[in-house]
Order: sequence, then structure tokens, then C-alpha cells
Amino acid sequence: MVRTRGPAAPTLPRSARKAIGELASPGPHRVLRGELGLVGLPGVIYAPAEGTGLPAVAFGHDWLQSVDRYLPLLRHLASWGFVVAAPASHRGPLPSHARFGADLRTALDVCAGVRLGVGDISVDRRRLALVGHGMGGGCAVLAAADRERAGEPVAAVVTLAVSETRPSAIDAASAVHAPALHLAAGRDQISPPPGNADAVADEWAGPVILRALPKANHLGFLYGRSLVDNLLAGKPHTPTARLARALTTAFLLHAVTPDQALSDLVTADLKGTDLVLAR
Repeated sequence: MVRTRGPAAPTLPRSARKAIGELASPGPHRVLRGELGLVGLPGVIYAPAEGTGLPAVAFGHDWLQSVDRYLPLLRHLASWGFVVAAPASHRGPLPSHARFGADLRTALDVCAGVRLGVGDISVDRRRLALVGHGMGGGCAVLAAADRERAGEPVAAVVTLAVSETRPSAIDAASAVHAPALHLAAGRDQISPPPGNADAVADEWAGPVILRALPKANHLGFLYGRSLVDNLLAGKPHTPTARLARALTTAFLLHAVTPDQALSDLVTADLKGTDLVLAR
């Protein structure tokens, strides 16, 4: 993607560059792990060891991918103060996108409605977000649109190399007014740019940022290796995962705790990325 729309990005100050590096590293919170299976939904949940009124994220995996391949990202977000739930449903070759979107909504409800830890960890319903990779990104958009129609909008949406879904995530984007960050992989052969991420961003009803990672492939956001990789184009890429981790953390923190310094990080000119759209 070479097209640039919206205002020119400011030059990133030296302190902001340092902040991006810090946000790519684990945060200050000790992290606990639990199982969503305890409430009837397969998957995992990570949370800071303590805290009340915390923000929460439901994370959607890509097509055929195990939740285990995202555990470093899930733990990372929890270390920065988020409760993170990742359903492990619909991993087969013919998943239901609508039902997976419903599972993401359920995961958010679990985070907001169940006291975690030993009952001393709670979530603020006004600080809920959706994040997803590939198919999970498209389903996150579906889930955000459904919550908005139900009068329960989320605070933010982040997609990584978003894939189109049935029903259409591109169509659903026009119903979502929450701020969004869409990261597109420049070497994506599964969700080729400027296709899905660009189309979703164009249709987005609320504030939206679209960044391209020119050296990233579709699987670059994952961790570890799997036999499934042999069926797909690309492989995990540590620099991609690290940069996506920092950008996702910065955007989510800004969405739930607005801060000018974080806003500068979200819209700045960053090495390894192209700011395609900021609206």
C-alpha cells in the first residue's frame, strides 16, 4: 500500500520512540491465567493479578489457528492491565463466522460479568475492546457491529491482517463507531493488501487508523510453528509480532485511558510501518 490519506503524520520524538520500545516489552502487572471452559466456552483468559474496573479484550484467532499461537500477545496485553479472553472455538476448515463473532461477544460478557481471580479482579463494561487476526479480525468487526446494534458499543477494535467474512466484515464496518486500528501486512498472500484492511477501513463509521507493515506476511503476527503453516503462505516473524504488539498496546491504552502522548504514538511516523489512513 502506498496511498496516504488524512493529515500527515507528525515526526515521532525520541521519547516516543523509546515508549514504543517499552510498549513492546512486558508491562508492570503480574499475570494470571484461567480457562474459559469453566463457563462453557473453550479458550483461555489472562488477567492482571489484581485490579478493579479494568479494561477487557476479546481476541479472535485466525482460520485453522490454535489460540496457543497467540499466548505471548495475550499475556503481554494482560501485563499492561487488560483482562484478555480468547475463545478457542471454530478452528475447523469450515468455521461459522457469525457464531465465532457471537463467541467473542460472549467472551466479553464473561470478562465483564464474572469476578476473576479470587473475586478481587473486575472489569468496567465501558472499557471493552475487540482484537483479532485474519478471520478473527473479521469476526471482531462482526461482533463490534452486533454490540453496537444492541446498544452496547465497544471502546475500541484492532485487526491484524483482517480477512473478509460471511456475513461481510466490510459491510459490518459501516455500523461501528468505535475507534479502530487496522494493521495490514504488506506481503500478505491470504488477505492481500490493499484489499480487506483497506476496504474495512474505508467503510469504518468511527475514527480509524490504517497502517501497513510492508515487510510483514499474513502469519508474521503468530508465534511458534505449526503444520498448518505448510498450507498457508508465510511464517511467524518476530519483528512483525513485536511491532504489532507495541502498536496494539498503545492503541488500546489510548482508547481506554485517553492520553496525548499515546495519541502521538498511534498516529506517528514509525519505522517499519506506513500510515495509510488516519481519520
